[in-house]
Amino acid sequence: MTEKLKVGIAGYGVVGKRRRSVIDPHPALRTVAVSDRTLDGDGVFDDGVRYFDDYKKLLAEDLDVLFVCLSNDINPDATIGGLKKGMHVFCEKPPGRDVGDIVRVIECEKKHPGLKLKYGFNHRYHDSVRDALEILHSGELGEVINLRAVYGKSQLITFDQTSWRTERALAGGGVLLDQGIHMVDLLRLFAGEFEQVHSFVSNSVWNHDVEDNAYALMKTADGKVAMLHSSASQWRHRFRLEITLTKGALTLAGILSGSKSYGEETLTIARTTGDDRGDPKEEIKNYSRDPSWADEVAEFSDAVVNDKPIENGSSDDALRTMQLVYRIYCADPEWRDRWDLRC
Repeated sequence: MTEKLKVGIAGYGVVGKRRRSVIDPHPALRTVAVSDRTLDGDGVFDDGVRYFDDYKKLLAEDLDVLFVCLSNDINPDATIGGLKKGMHVFCEKPPGRDVGDIVRVIECEKKHPGLKLKYGFNHRYHDSVRDALEILHSGELGEVINLRAVYGKSQLITFDQTSWRTERALAGGGVLLDQGIHMVDLLRLFAGEFEQVHSFVSNSVWNHDVEDNAYALMKTADGKVAMLHSSASQWRHRFRLEITLTKGALTLAGILSGSKSYGEETLTIARTTGDDRGDPKEEIKNYSRDPSWADEVAEFSDAVVNDKPIENGSSDDALRTMQLVYRIYCADPEWRDRWDLRC
């Protein structure tokens, strides 16, 4: 391959700019145009990259790849628009406001089998997650018994995010759909698909029309049980996933992020001998670098250039994760009926 793939970024805010920071150093990719509704009209940046104030104008450009970093109400239509224009598409999570949005995208994807579509479930690319998954797959700690997960932040809008995340018509959901979806994806990754779901969902803290807390208890067909708390009233930002297995345990704590507010990223590996009286030997791994953004884009680029299948963040992954998010919503009958959710 001699020429770099021409990349456009729809949505040039915090996430779009961070995506560009790993796109441009990649040997196969080159950002040629961006769009964002906050930009002052159309023009050209000093570095030669063209810019537009509407993503639909970006779709008219000669692009090979489209990165979609827009609000939840626009993500599906922008993704479909890119596919129809013959572009490979990388879309941030969530894929839309509800399950129907991702179903629409998949219907379009099926009509363009030569194009790649990937969703940004970025947490899969953190080294702590990858190391834990490797240990689980090795079998050295036996089989998964249960999982306990907490992912929380201090409010619905943090770190210079815009207010659309608090509006149901634009976002589709609150902290569970916006942030907790990462943990839902990881629970599926480590345990498989869940058949039974029970939940309580609430917006009693911030009183927006989207949830600020979701509590779920879930069970797989083979008996693995997972407990999840997704919160926007976790005053100390928290990421923690505990996986108990028949021969030990894996604890992922902290996650390296742009905000640096979730603490040091660690993986604690406990190996029980059966007679350690509840105090097994532990090994703690510390992680000081975050390769997730670059590695995620590199995997997508490799799939495009070498015509490989999408291994992580496929449209099927996005569909199954969105379906589980909505099963959590709908398992609380009061929440389901209050917002007339289609379950």
